[in-house]
Amino acid sequence: MANYVVAVTGASGAIYAVRLLQVLLSAGESVHLCISNSGVQVLGTELGLMVDLRRFSIRQLFPQIPEETVEAPAELALYGGFRPLPNPMRLDRLKYHRFDDFSAGIASGSFLTRGMVICPCSMGTLASLAGGHSENLIQRAADVHLKERRKLIVVPRETPISSIQLDNMRRLAEAGAVVLPAMPGYYHGAQTIPDLVDFVVARIADQLGVEHRLMKRWGAPAEPA
Repeated sequence: MANYVVAVTGASGAIYAVRLLQVLLSAGESVHLCISNSGVQVLGTELGLMVDLRRFSIRQLFPQIPEETVEAPAELALYGGFRPLPNPMRLDRLKYHRFDDFSAGIASGSFLTRGMVICPCSMGTLASLAGGHSENLIQRAADVHLKERRKLIVVPRETPISSIQLDNMRRLAEAGAVVLPAMPGYYHGAQTIPDLVDFVVARIADQLGVEHRLMKRWGAPAEPA
């Protein structure tokens, strides 16, 4: 079990974040979650999820999970069309931090983690990171991961991309971050939107070193029927 930080900001692609949380919690990892105000708006617009940052509950992201459940059965934890995960989601492994709470452990380099993902990552957040800002907990935690030389993955979802945004991505990459745009591939036999989502989440999990079976890998033999 390892500590991972997941931050959700105000770019399109909230479903990537929800699916990533499913995968990490199903793998039994400890997840420290932080959501920005704009991230709340996107979760509501794209997924119809009403998230209250002051009174947050994991069931605001997974409303189909019963209140008394600690280990969510895979079939209850999934949105329509996604393949079942191998293990129940360990809801007790998730720790939520308000985006303005600088007393959280993830604001310090002395708090050990195995990596951080900002998914999706807005262009505003990207620019703040490239400029070295620490105006909220998401930015501070990302800055900590860079200075401590730990894995930081940013998942931007924007098109087209301006030269300013490209330069911000370059600066982050040079500082040690992994820039992983939400650009799904099709070579794994994608047939549904969940297949495309899982492609991106699989690449994030690979970067974090988390095992999964979300997609068929290129060159891998076909699974037995």
